[in-house]
Amino acid sequence: MASTVGVIFSSINEENLPELTKLRSIGSIPYGGRYRLVDFALSNMVNSGITTVGMITKNNYQSLMDHLGSGKDWDLARKEGGLILLPPYSDETEFLYKNRLEALKGTVSFLRKAKEDFVVIADSDAVYKLDYSKVIEYHVKNNADITMVYHEHEVKKSHYYITFETNKEGRITELDINPLADGIKKNYINVMVARTSFLLRLIQNAFQHGYTSFGKDILSPGIKTYKMYGYKLEGYYENIDSLSSYFKSNYDLLNKDIRNEIFGDRDVYTKVNDSAPAKFAPTAKVKNSLVADGCLIEGTVENCILFRGVKIGKGSVVKNCILMSENIIGENCNLAYVVSDKDSVIRDNRVLAGCELQPYFINKGSLI
Repeated sequence: MASTVGVIFSSINEENLPELTKLRSIGSIPYGGRYRLVDFALSNMVNSGITTVGMITKNNYQSLMDHLGSGKDWDLARKEGGLILLPPYSDETEFLYKNRLEALKGTVSFLRKAKEDFVVIADSDAVYKLDYSKVIEYHVKNNADITMVYHEHEVKKSHYYITFETNKEGRITELDINPLADGIKKNYINVMVARTSFLLRLIQNAFQHGYTSFGKDILSPGIKTYKMYGYKLEGYYENIDSLSSYFKSNYDLLNKDIRNEIFGDRDVYTKVNDSAPAKFAPTAKVKNSLVADGCLIEGTVENCILFRGVKIGKGSVVKNCILMSENIIGENCNLAYVVSDKDSVIRDNRVLAGCELQPYFINKGSLI
């Protein structure tokens, strides 16, 4: 593995998920019963031998800081390198960054101090598994300036996305931003590799010319100027860009094959929280669900993701739901296709229902 530094955007694309990012960054959104979304990009880096990671922050990052701590759960509590939180502005301004390019400018001091030859940049709003060292090898083999990781899937309505075409050698020949044509496309997953020195020159040049968009002003015209290659991500990938995609990705974990693919041969690390085991009362009926530690189940649970400390009362039926930490469901309730944020209380005899494409969402700390 060539010496590599990592940069993770913890707060990019938050406008896509207003329900879950009112009080937290997108990287700290709870996922899968015990994880946060940022765990996947961060674990990918650690598993790839990257030991210096800069985490770009912005708004509402208190929960992110609580989750990451010193980075010891990812073996990143180190005297040199390790996990470093980067401020949401550059050394030259007191204003928060407005876009990806301005956020990257805020990493200049961090990258200049880094001794690593290469940099991997990744977002934290997707679930996937990737060995970044293989991307670096591919990048070096092709003597590329930029290597963009892509996944082939159906183009769907989104706020912002990039697709491209490659020749038989893998070099990018065409790049489209928000293409109108639908179908199976090579979708850029916002994971990029470049030499650290090259990225610094790229950022400096962008601001000298007054560029404002990393995609439109750098990547799109860069096809003619730089050697840009695409690296294909195989296997499972889900971009969390809406409440329905968040529901789908969590629900995918109930599929054993997908669960084994995501959490199988390479660990996904997260903050350790020692809690008592889940308790199932004699009246409990649980089917095809993920139940975290600290839960108390007295009712019926089917096709659900229950985070730590959830309580389901007697006579209640909860199906196809995602209940985050410390949710309390009273007795004789009926819930279907509900996504409930942390610390919410559903009192006795309540009936709440959404659908798969539009789950019923309950805000953090609600009393219903």
